[in-house]
Amino acid sequence: MKSILLRKKLIEDALARSGEKDGLRRTLGTGNLVALGIGAIIGTGIFVLTGTAAANYAGPALTISFVISALGCLFAGLCYAEFASMIPVAGSAYAYSYSTLGEFIAWFIGWDLILEYLFAAGTVAVGWSGYVVSLFDSIGLHIPTSIAHSPVGYTVQEGFYLTGSVLNFPAMFIVALMSVLLVLGIKQSATLNNLIVLIKVVVILLFIGFGIAYISTDNWVPYIPAETSPGHFGWSGILRGAGVIFFAYIGFDAVSTAAQEAKNPQKDMPKGILYSLLICTVLYVVVTAVLTGIVHYSELDHPAPIAYAIDKVGGALQWLSPLIKIGAIAGLSSVVLVMMLGQSRIFYSMSKDGLLPRFFSGVHKTYGTPYKSTILTGFASALIAGILPINILGELVSIGTLMAFVIVCVSIIVLRKTNPGINRPFRTPLVPLVPILGAGICLIQMLYLPWDTWLRLIVWMFIGFIIYFTYGIKHSKLNNK
Repeated sequence: MKSILLRKKLIEDALARSGEKDGLRRTLGTGNLVALGIGAIIGTGIFVLTGTAAANYAGPALTISFVISALGCLFAGLCYAEFASMIPVAGSAYAYSYSTLGEFIAWFIGWDLILEYLFAAGTVAVGWSGYVVSLFDSIGLHIPTSIAHSPVGYTVQEGFYLTGSVLNFPAMFIVALMSVLLVLGIKQSATLNNLIVLIKVVVILLFIGFGIAYISTDNWVPYIPAETSPGHFGWSGILRGAGVIFFAYIGFDAVSTAAQEAKNPQKDMPKGILYSLLICTVLYVVVTAVLTGIVHYSELDHPAPIAYAIDKVGGALQWLSPLIKIGAIAGLSSVVLVMMLGQSRIFYSMSKDGLLPRFFSGVHKTYGTPYKSTILTGFASALIAGILPINILGELVSIGTLMAFVIVCVSIIVLRKTNPGINRPFRTPLVPLVPILGAGICLIQMLYLPWDTWLRLIVWMFIGFIIYFTYGIKHSKLNNK
């Protein structure tokens, strides 16, 4: 059994599959990949989670949380860049671990990535719904709460409770719309994403440029609020805040899932991953500083915190409010798009290896996209977005992302020992120091996430193990060999 669980896919086999002519199409250049990364990273992290994390965990010191998360992402991103250039296939961390740590760990991380992307799309869709409702309210069109809010709520004190709403229909709508676009083609999806990225970066720069004048330094005092309980303010709150907002950085992970659709993955993938990460980190830190300077952190537990800050200033900045909301709506749309892209490519890759049914790897003859897995992903994400609250969704995504990054960092160290001679177009510097730092920072952030989040991850992984031992292990293509 041990030899079965640890069997590995040859890197040569993975590379051979990346060259298949009847599968996914190579249409993405460096600019597209950087835009995909920014499209996924600049979204919920800035437009939604900054307010929640500042109000509940870190206060103005959320800027430190973003820097801590960025360091973990930088180290993990360097590891991702080596793998993406070396094994340019769909599947991201799943594909990398299959060739380094064996089939069982690959299944573990693949199932973990399914959790990450499935709930990420739902999380962002709920944030999108909040901004749409706010924009419509500002122009006199009121969407009833009963059809624009999750029917289930959650707080640490009360646990789960019914809100009285039916479904969050706006959140379900955006998921359905992005699903249709992804079925129609990756090139069309990337073109739309490029336009959306331009819009939201301009809007963010406008917020920074005009918002600086309205900063009150009194709102930054105390910069690190005194700890009220473990994980709430103080340094423990900064670390928990880093774990919660880590979700904001998963865009470069999504870039790596599209490796099989990159024109020149050996050169383009590292650039797409690292450039997008650098640009977004700078924007996150600056936006957080401006936001907590305009409004006291205790007031920021709001589904649309940047729009709330602009409305709070009022008067001179009132003209910026609708632009912020439109930029946020556009920006969150692109995040849903990229998260669903990543999800469908994970399904595609695992299905190609036989660990999931062949249904998931069906590619449309006309559009060249994995349309079956995209439609299924869209249905599941829409259901999740329509029912669950954003705080539960965000924490689940964060722990799934952190787990993936830890395994990728460990895999780099393993592969340097087991296969030192393989061609590496991009090499992670200072191995094993960089992978150890990446894995360590991510593990620390995981430890500071709430126990309830860990429990949900354990239940999800248990379901995955049942599927693997009843289906995947028998149908694996390595098993058939």
